Amino acid sequence: MRAPVLLAALAAVALVPVAGMAQEADLTVVPPVPTDYKAKTTSWGEPDLRGGWPIDHLNGRTPLQRDPAQGNRAYLTEEEFAKRDEAVQQLAKRYENEDSQGTMGIGHWAEVANANRRTSWITSPANGRLPEYTAEGKRLSGEMKSTWRRNQPFNWVDDFDSWDRCITRGLPASMFPFMYNNGMRIFQSPGLVALQMEMVHETRMIPTDGRPGIPVQMHNWMGESRGHWETGNTLVVETTNFRPGPSATNIGTTGSPPENDTPVSDQAKMVERFTMTGPDPIVYEFTWTDPVVFAEPWSARLEWQRDDNFGIFEYACHEGNVQIRNYINASRAERAQATQAAGGGSR
Repeated sequence: MRAPVLLAALAAVALVPVAGMAQEADLTVVPPVPTDYKAKTTSWGEPDLRGGWPIDHLNGRTPLQRDPAQGNRAYLTEEEFAKRDEAVQQLAKRYENEDSQGTMGIGHWAEVANANRRTSWITSPANGRLPEYTAEGKRLSGEMKSTWRRNQPFNWVDDFDSWDRCITRGLPASMFPFMYNNGMRIFQSPGLVALQMEMVHETRMIPTDGRPGIPVQMHNWMGESRGHWETGNTLVVETTNFRPGPSATNIGTTGSPPENDTPVSDQAKMVERFTMTGPDPIVYEFTWTDPVVFAEPWSARLEWQRDDNFGIFEYACHEGNVQIRNYINASRAERAQATQAAGGGSR
């Protein structure tokens, strides 16, 4: 990861010319992904996506879900963008403010990037929001547990989610920007693409050699992926065989449900497209389909920018493995005190 920087080149990520912002109709349309760029190829003839593709430059307060007041607008108005930009500038000052006060807090931890004009990362449904849950989706969500659930007691390890336990942030949550650890790297060998993620030190292995999928009875935290190439510049990845457990959304992404309680069923399917539109940008898109949980599929689009100098650090999630124990001990102590105060004695 790296300290926050304000790069003029990232203005291109806004996607919409400033002159076009005056026309309300333009704000509702996300331009189609260009497909005329032909990426250079590897020595074995596949499009070459290798390199560093960190998504920290997207951490500029663009939410996962759109403010309902913005309707079907994909882009901010000039006034809205000015407000977001000011908010981002204030967040970027936290590091300097803490230094000047001789303190160390969230400013030394959270990374901030330039403001983006997108109203939401979600592009479909048209309102930029997660679809409604099915009845089963509501039930599954209500049964999820994590340290982000309000007023939840902790008695054992199954009261924590996979992110609490430093196992995985899951999909599609892992593909969205977070306040830190936004490193992404792509490696390739003949018939295989590896996507390394800084958060939770995971690497997605994506065969592109046409091998069949694994049996439906087998489930993995990050699912099982199969990829193929299209148009000389696009990697298409289909992922199935998800193991239920991780939340499909993560509170660390602005505008996500706050309690990490978006279920994933074993029927979930994710189709991604990594399209190189030049030597240094990739348009990343995906569609998430989970008929057990959501009434309809939903899609998102993010613009990646090459940065081969981005340094990925070790992700030491819970050195000493003490936090799970501390949560349980504290929760039991609080409940014992409450019981004693109510005259029920201690347990």
